[in-house]
Amino acid sequence: MKYICVLFVSLLMIAGCSKPHHGRDLSGEQSLQIKGSDTIVNLVQKWAEEYAKEYPGVVIGVTGGGSGTGFAALLNKTCDIAMSSRAIEDKEKIQAAQNGVSPQQFIIGLDGLAVVVNPENVVKNLTMDDLRDIFMAAKTNWKDFGGADSKIVILSRESNSGTHMFFKEHVLKRGNKKGPEEFSPSSLLMPSSQAIADETSQNPHAIGYVGMGYLGATLKSIAVARNGTAAFVEPTVDTVLSNTYPISRPLYLYTNGTPGGAIKDFIDYGLSAKGQKIVRDTDFVPIVH
Repeated sequence: MKYICVLFVSLLMIAGCSKPHHGRDLSGEQSLQIKGSDTIVNLVQKWAEEYAKEYPGVVIGVTGGGSGTGFAALLNKTCDIAMSSRAIEDKEKIQAAQNGVSPQQFIIGLDGLAVVVNPENVVKNLTMDDLRDIFMAAKTNWKDFGGADSKIVILSRESNSGTHMFFKEHVLKRGNKKGPEEFSPSSLLMPSSQAIADETSQNPHAIGYVGMGYLGATLKSIAVARNGTAAFVEPTVDTVLSNTYPISRPLYLYTNGTPGGAIKDFIDYGLSAKGQKIVRDTDFVPIVH
């Protein structure tokens, strides 16, 4: 409910704006540049493809690189919309003010961050404490969790990834951003969520984390329990909506100021019934029904 309230406030601000920000105009066409989160790059690309069918005069470029890359582009005024799987940080807000940028946040969907292993791995359930022990390398063998006698291969996103930061803050640090917990130095840092999915599908000893949109037959998602007495819960649309899956998060778009023109139209499309159906079709959780 709190996500929907934030979204509602954002939409009210759009409706009340008298000086909209417009996308860049190239040769009579509206051009939008969208950069950021690898988690939602496929979703936003699909939006762009479907939007272009209805509005062929708008040229939209969508590129990933991570949430940090998206915020950097927004703050440097080299993109119109930043995609992110985390909220903007205080240090980024300070830099935005210094650069004359006013970040405007839009929640476009929800996601369960799935912990994934190779289908050959017999381990099915892990607690939040287990995950912290694994990703900090306090325990390094699958036999400690009922699996084979083999070394655990830790896969993580790189530090500019919003998914990396969210997992670290909510699984390792348990919400304490100033906590000392960090990923093990032995972690293999992967350039994208797709790279984690690809490596896990090939490596029976690996464990990683990806957005629900990357799940498929070549990966097995782990059921996660908040503690040793709680139920183990799979990442699904229903468990994310009910907040019973422990590693859930909102997904964001950010603009410089209250948007207008093609920028506003594109975001409105993403929040429309058509756009939210695409959210669901790409295995994320819609917030508008």
